[in-house]
Amino acid sequence: MTLDDCRRFYAEEIRLSANIISPALIEAFARVPRENFVGAGPWKIASVDVGLGGMTYTDTRDADPKHLYHNVPVALDLARDLNNGQPAALAKWIDTLNLLGGHRVYHLGCGVGYYTAIMAEVVGPDGRVTASEIDAKLAARAQANLAAHSNVTVYAGDGADFDPGECDAILINAGVTHPHPTWLANLRPDGSLMLPLTVTAGMGMGGNLGKGVFAKITREPDGFSARVVSFVAIYSCSSVRNPMLEPLLGKAMASGALFKLRRLRCDPHDPVDTCLVHTSDLCWSSG
Repeated sequence: MTLDDCRRFYAEEIRLSANIISPALIEAFARVPRENFVGAGPWKIASVDVGLGGMTYTDTRDADPKHLYHNVPVALDLARDLNNGQPAALAKWIDTLNLLGGHRVYHLGCGVGYYTAIMAEVVGPDGRVTASEIDAKLAARAQANLAAHSNVTVYAGDGADFDPGECDAILINAGVTHPHPTWLANLRPDGSLMLPLTVTAGMGMGGNLGKGVFAKITREPDGFSARVVSFVAIYSCSSVRNPMLEPLLGKAMASGALFKLRRLRCDPHDPVDTCLVHTSDLCWSSG
């Protein structure tokens, strides 16, 4: 198999693994060279060891880029268990945003920029992807890796402090307890925000690991619809975390109530039976 054949097989593997709907997204996975983003090989391929309950890494035999075209994470910083994430998982989250040509996208937590490049391919030359990365070394790598993509801009710094302007789609790739008000305000009509709602896992990654669910929020004429898309374990976004919300989220996740999520309410109201996680600022609601 040629390298192009491997990329095509990889894209089809992702399509089947994650039930991807968008043909443009599959084409992007078949075109974007992953080896241009993850550093020089040989590489360490990550997998979850069910018996040990943690991440293990296997060295590729050599630096042949063909090893990268499987549905596996690739280590970026072994000391921090920091990886270029599992393609099918990211593909599912991106697919859920329903990206189209010409869309404007914000990607917080872009890492080395591989999945930013994937989205840039989907929205095309008439679209725009603005990315942010708080880790200075990763941000520098992303800026270099994405330099050839004229429709991408990378901001080095805390993405929660950055205003990307109006967006058709926003992907938050770091765990939060709530949506930042700027993200909601920036959503265009029918625009969607994907974000991981997490509680602190209390182990690994220097205590900065969160576990929870990826939720999709969509701007509707009468407010915001919302639904749970998948489970997630992910680094936390420390600047968009409310310690008062963590126990409420944890309780709603543990009881299964959060999986009834249908709306995000930002209007002041008293708690009612449909409130799943209720605060004075926002409410995750089943109706």
